[in-house]
Amino acid sequence: MILRTIGRIIWVPIAFLLSALVGAFVLFTLGTERITQAIARQDWLSPESVDGYLELFKTGQHLSSAITIIPAIALIIIGEVASIRTAVYYVLGGGAAMATIPLLARLSHEGSTILMPVEDVWHIFATAGFAGGLIYWLLAGRRA
Repeated sequence: MILRTIGRIIWVPIAFLLSALVGAFVLFTLGTERITQAIARQDWLSPESVDGYLELFKTGQHLSSAITIIPAIALIIIGEVASIRTAVYYVLGGGAAMATIPLLARLSHEGSTILMPVEDVWHIFATAGFAGGLIYWLLAGRRA
């Protein structure tokens, strides 16, 4: 029993990191695809476009702040403590946790001029969360 508990203590963070990497990969690829589409539709050397790219970079910095990991960690702690083994919990919970990131980034920077993201951003983040939740469930959640 003790060895199983120690094994879980080691395996859960590893599974979390692997699922976070998958989620980050999905987020990066889908985000890059959307940004590429937006750039292709406009003249990318105009002064307004350069300002837009700088604002996009600033928004990316806010979205990657450390507070954004809290919903995912809470989801996993609740799932592990309550021994929830269903894929639906981890997949939907992962999507919901990732979809809250733009909101948390907005709230953590009160003086910011960042506007609320368009619905494409919510879709991209939720899809990345669904992928990360599925990977976590496959690696560790089934045996919670």
